[in-house]
Amino acid sequence: MSLNVPPRTSKANAYWQLIRGDRPVGTLLLLWPTLWALWLAAEGLPPVKLLLIFSIGVWLTRSAGCIINDYADRWLDPQVERTKQRPLARGALSGREALAAFLLMMLAAFGLVLQTNTLTILLSVVGAVLAATYPYLKRHTYFPQVYLGIAFGWGIPMAFAAVQGRIPQSAWLLFLANLLWTTAYDTWYAMVDREDDMKAGAKSLAVFLGDMDLLAIGLIQAGFLTSLFLLGRQYHFGLPYFICIALAGVVILWQFKIAGLRHREDCFRAFLSNQWVGLLVFIGFVLALL
Repeated sequence: MSLNVPPRTSKANAYWQLIRGDRPVGTLLLLWPTLWALWLAAEGLPPVKLLLIFSIGVWLTRSAGCIINDYADRWLDPQVERTKQRPLARGALSGREALAAFLLMMLAAFGLVLQTNTLTILLSVVGAVLAATYPYLKRHTYFPQVYLGIAFGWGIPMAFAAVQGRIPQSAWLLFLANLLWTTAYDTWYAMVDREDDMKAGAKSLAVFLGDMDLLAIGLIQAGFLTSLFLLGRQYHFGLPYFICIALAGVVILWQFKIAGLRHREDCFRAFLSNQWVGLLVFIGFVLALL
C-alpha cells in the first residue's frame, strides 16, 4: 500500500481527507477496544442505544483527533514524506477551517454523551482534553505513543460507566491491555516517519528507542497479551477466548516477520495488521460471553 495521499482535489474531498475518511483503519483501532469494554461491561450484547452512541462517538472523536493532530503538526507535516500532502500541509484548508471542523465534531460527540449518565459525561470531559492535547506532545516528549494509548483507551472506562454506572477493577485491567497494545502499534507507525522526524526535530518513541525498537515492541505486546490472559482468568472464560488471544498473538508475530528489517512500507503494513488483532480479541469476548 502506498503511503502517498491523493493529490489536490475539491475542498469537500480535502475535509474528507482531513478526518481520514479515506483511511478507516484508525477508526477500527479505536472502535475495537470500545466494543471490548461494552461487551465485557454488559456481559454480552450491550443495549442497542449505547452501542449506537459509542460507535458513532468513536467515529466523531477519531475524526476530531485527526483534525487537531494535523493542526498541531502543520509545521511538521510538510517535512515528512508520508504527510506532506495532507490538506493543511499542502494548503487545501486553512487552520481556522480545521479548528471549526474540530469543534463541530467534538460538540456532536458531546451531544451523544449527554444521552448517558453523569459519570460517563464527566469522563468524556477528560477524554476531550486527552484528544486535544495529544498532538502537542511530540514537541516536548519522546512518549506521545503512550499518551495516545491513554487517549485511545479512555472509551473503556466510559463504556463501563455507561453500562454499569461504575468502573470496576477489571475495566482498568482492560485499559492497561489497550494502553500497551496502542503503544506498540503506534510505535510501528512512528518507525515509518522516524528519519523525517529526526531531521525535523520531532520526538517519538521510535526515535527514543533507536535500535531497541523491535525488542521494546515485543515486550510491550507480550504485556498486552498477558493482560488479556489475566482478564480471561479473572472472568473464567472458556477455551474459545484463549484461542482467539493466541491467534492475535500469531498476527503480532507475523508483524515482526514482515517488518524485522524496519523498511517503511513493511512497518506500515505491520501497523495496519493490528485491525485484525483487535477483531480477534473482540471475537474472543463475544464467544466467551455468549
